[in-house]
Amino acid sequence: MILPWIVLFLIIVGLLAWLSARLGSNWPRWISLAGLVVHLVFLLTLWLRGNNLIVISGQGPWIARYNQAWIPQFGISISLGLDGLSLLLLVLTDVLGIMAVVCSWKAIENNLGFFHFNLMWILASISGVFLALDLFLFYFFWELMLVPLYFLIGIWGHENRVYATLKFFIFTQASGLLMLLGILGLYFIHGSNTGAYTFDYFQLLGTSMPSGTAVWLMLGLFMAFAVKLPVIPLHTWLPDAHTQAPTAGSVYLAGLVLKVGAYGMLRFLVPLFPQAAHQLAPFAMALGILGILYGAVVAYGQTDLKRMVAYTSVSHMGFVIIGIFAWNTLSLQGALIVMLAHGISTGALFILVGDLDERIHSRNIQKMGGLWETVPVLSGTALFFAVASLGLPGLANFVGEFLVLLGAYQVNITVAVLATLGFIVWTVYALWLIQRAFHGPNTHAWKLPDLSGREIAVYAILIAIVFWIGLFPQTIINTAQPALDALQKSGTVTQVSLLPATQSQAAAHPVNRPLGKELP
Repeated sequence: MILPWIVLFLIIVGLLAWLSARLGSNWPRWISLAGLVVHLVFLLTLWLRGNNLIVISGQGPWIARYNQAWIPQFGISISLGLDGLSLLLLVLTDVLGIMAVVCSWKAIENNLGFFHFNLMWILASISGVFLALDLFLFYFFWELMLVPLYFLIGIWGHENRVYATLKFFIFTQASGLLMLLGILGLYFIHGSNTGAYTFDYFQLLGTSMPSGTAVWLMLGLFMAFAVKLPVIPLHTWLPDAHTQAPTAGSVYLAGLVLKVGAYGMLRFLVPLFPQAAHQLAPFAMALGILGILYGAVVAYGQTDLKRMVAYTSVSHMGFVIIGIFAWNTLSLQGALIVMLAHGISTGALFILVGDLDERIHSRNIQKMGGLWETVPVLSGTALFFAVASLGLPGLANFVGEFLVLLGAYQVNITVAVLATLGFIVWTVYALWLIQRAFHGPNTHAWKLPDLSGREIAVYAILIAIVFWIGLFPQTIINTAQPALDALQKSGTVTQVSLLPATQSQAAAHPVNRPLGKELP
């Protein structure tokens, strides 16, 4: 029962936080913080015991598994699985959840109980997404995540929050319905082939169907994951949602919600539709390159700090989609580390923007300048996370992006070269941000309080994590590698069915190979 309790515990903490508001304003804060710390300690304990893997025939290595019939007449079960990949993402979920609670300690004063209820339920639904191995259950948690996010942005957001909330809802709901159609199509095709109608992930792997049908079903899932990731041109909800969301909402959106899209591609899209994903790979990797360059260039043109950081997320997620569709060992390792590193560094940048907004009541870069003179600790922290975001060697983002480039190079040199251009543009906008906001004359005569002890503690933890991943990435790789190997095996197609006729001699000795190997 440990896997159901990973989700149920967060739901219960959210309810307690909501009900405790009548006892005093600090009760929801402390209950949420204490609950997340206990939850994180439990996950870290599982991590330390993670070498004891459960190997189930045809189902890969697991740290823990749970399966219980839910609606058996429709083949729906509460099927949950924890492996190294989902464990790392759950740890990221708890770390950013703690940071979101702490950074909202003074910023949120109204409806505190309901605010923390929504924070906890977002984390519960995201945890369910990372654990679900039944496609109906996965869709259930996917849609459940939308409801508390809707309230979080719509109630505690900024001046244009209604527009941003509706746009976010329409994009995610419409794409979610496409995913449901893809899941139902797979469900009925598998049932027609075998007589067993089920949403079980392992039984649906390898379902036989015409290639054209597989492409259409795969596109249904791809649209939902691409919206969340987000992939150009399905990204337009993200800058508006980030700009209008409270700081905790921005941390969740950048650090966690974007990751469920990448996780969906890793866990479900490619393994369930390997050949269709192979056909999509050139297009997807081209979208990844476009996202890297477009997001970075547009970020440079922003004057709103929050909107600028939001566009950097579009850029960095381009590396993730390239890593996923290159589908080799190095690229998958890199994609995972980029997901973790981006969650920490970009989450920290959004917290910094929130702290700065609380002090000067503006996010407009043109109203800043000379801030280093009055808030040197905050400014130095901003510099650290800016260079971490641009990929400074020795820090977390560099490791992930470098591994993605190595993996992409094995697939196609042109893709790797074009993706590398992102480092140049990132350097330009990161240094431009620091120069405009923190250096130069203090023309507005700012006299502001520097970081408090609570704020310094938040950034110190995040800085330590960035250094740890950057200097000791093998810890992450060792934890995730059994899961990544199992996924890579499920999602790899063979040369026998995919090589052109002119290479028939090589096809006489079929070997597994990455998705994008035949990119022009």
